Amino acid sequence: MELVNVKEDNRELVNSFIRDHWCTTEMALRGKLIDMTLVDGIMALDGKRNITGLVTYMIRNAICEITSLDSLEENRGTGTTLVQEVIRIAKEQKCGKIEVITTNDNINALRFYQKRGFDMAGFYYNSLEVSRKLKPEIPLIGENGIPLKHEILFEMLLDGQETR
Repeated sequence: MELVNVKEDNRELVNSFIRDHWCTTEMALRGKLIDMTLVDGIMALDGKRNITGLVTYMIRNAICEITSLDSLEENRGTGTTLVQEVIRIAKEQKCGKIEVITTNDNINALRFYQKRGFDMAGFYYNSLEVSRKLKPEIPLIGENGIPLKHEILFEMLLDGQETR
């Protein structure tokens, strides 16, 4: 697996990957739309230079927020490797923490982030009602038939930061 930063010369490939996996390049998080064509990211490429995984993130106010994480082959270490690279970048950029939001139905993400050292730090009750006003295509029912209603904030405090 080769890791490649998202840059201008590969941005259209990344945007196409995002559209293929998220149906749009706009992501609704905490009641705001994020233009995914403008966020930073890291791709995992296979030997044929096909994208096998992608993590996108934004850094602002010493907080690194993961905005998306996709791995085409689960349980092969791609997602873990991408998150470890974001952790490295966040530390290099002197961020105090990394945040990521997932929805209440995303059981795989709930497990994935906790196993990698992230803690639940916030709960946004019925936040998907607000997000659906911005993005009506967000379904009512999510993974595993679970009603898609809430957002859960996970965070990882980085070196030298105090816990809550």
